[in-house]
Amino acid sequence: PFQGNSQESKGMLIASCYEVNGSCHRTLHPFGVHLAIYLACALGTLITVLGNLLVVIVVSHFQALHTPTNFLLLSLALADMLLGLTVLPFSTVRSVESCWYFGDDFCKLHTFLDTLFCLTSIFHLCFISVDRHCAICDPLLYPTKFTLRVACMCIGVGWAVPMVYTSVFLYTKEIAEGLGHFLQDVPCVGSCQLLFNKLWGWLNFPVFFFPCLITIALYVKIFTVANKQARLINNMNKTVGVYLLCWLPFTIDTMIDSLLNFITPPVLFDTLIWFAYFNSACNPLIYVFSYHWFRKAVKLVLTQGIFCSRTSRVDLYQ
Repeated sequence: PFQGNSQESKGMLIASCYEVNGSCHRTLHPFGVHLAIYLACALGTLITVLGNLLVVIVVSHFQALHTPTNFLLLSLALADMLLGLTVLPFSTVRSVESCWYFGDDFCKLHTFLDTLFCLTSIFHLCFISVDRHCAICDPLLYPTKFTLRVACMCIGVGWAVPMVYTSVFLYTKEIAEGLGHFLQDVPCVGSCQLLFNKLWGWLNFPVFFFPCLITIALYVKIFTVANKQARLINNMNKTVGVYLLCWLPFTIDTMIDSLLNFITPPVLFDTLIWFAYFNSACNPLIYVFSYHWFRKAVKLVLTQGIFCSRTSRVDLYQ
């Protein structure tokens, strides 16, 4: 990629992503601003990867944590970690440079992985709320209801449905041709926003938000059943609150934007996307880091390592 001739526009320096006709424009921020945005995105990516990596290591290493619920948390952490490893670095470049420098094929793959891991994370959050509903509202039958087999089924559905959904709309040519009037053409050379067309704008709202409605409904029922467990309920309210804060603005904007011919400014759109990404960084803090057994496990991993067989049999719940 080459920068085209720079020009002044509304006090901001503008350049082209490529030296071709119809190239997207690249905003040239001052060096300090440029560096600050890169550092902020890099920090968010690092927190997402390391936080979820700790969850994967801890749950995998300690035998005491090999429970159906924790396997669900492990799968959630894996999806969020893969998002941080494979999606966020390229999203960082796209957000800061306002250009996509990695080609159309990788743009489609990036969009696939982005949607896959985000949807998988959302589905897992929904299944975790189902697990907690069973544990609180029916504690006597909970061990027989949420078994390892049930957890594996939830994990399978949580990965399979997003994969099928994303694959159909990104890699099925028949659907793209049959619904061409819904699709938004790429506005310029150097853009990577395949996901955000009119059809996906309307489909994403229920697909992303319906699991949240289930989660909220279950937590409301849990609240009415276990209102004496103040600390537990407080954590659950934070769970739903963070999910809504991260995903609701992006989901609503995607739906409304499809009606208004995509008028959302790129800077605002990128901000909403990163708000959604932020949920993956928060999941370990909300679901795992608040537990004393996890803090104890992290301390053991950091002080004695994961190759010590003796630590794998420690009773973390004492």
